[in-house]
Amino acid sequence: MDIKECLEKGLLKESVKDINKALRSIEISKNKVNRAIRLKNKGFLEDAVVNIYSSMFHAGRALLFKDGFNEKSHYGLYVYIKEKYKDKLEIRFLNELDALRIGRHEILYSLESTKINKGDVEDVISVAKDFTSAVEKLVK
Repeated sequence: MDIKECLEKGLLKESVKDINKALRSIEISKNKVNRAIRLKNKGFLEDAVVNIYSSMFHAGRALLFKDGFNEKSHYGLYVYIKEKYKDKLEIRFLNELDALRIGRHEILYSLESTKINKGDVEDVISVAKDFTSAVEKLVK
């Protein structure tokens, strides 16, 4: 799927470019990372992963707001960033965003328990921080 298909299917919507929304979304991203760190430190690893994904999601939304789009689907946001920013963002960010999108879905909706270790959570926290910083540079 590409951006054009996402627009046709309603997964993305064109909007007005809004730098203020983009900057607010970056702040939310940073807050979500901090919450994830606190949750990880208290042993709530699944909740930490959900917040890490939320952090990356909000950072990604900042790019959409900057460009004049709104997401109507988590997958649509991923497709947009992958297509529009593949040459401006490290591939590890795109890979982790998608992996966390899928992992978040499993954590929230699966009937099976998920096995998450603290080291993996620490790794994705680092990626989310780096992603947010990279997005912030693109927005400013």
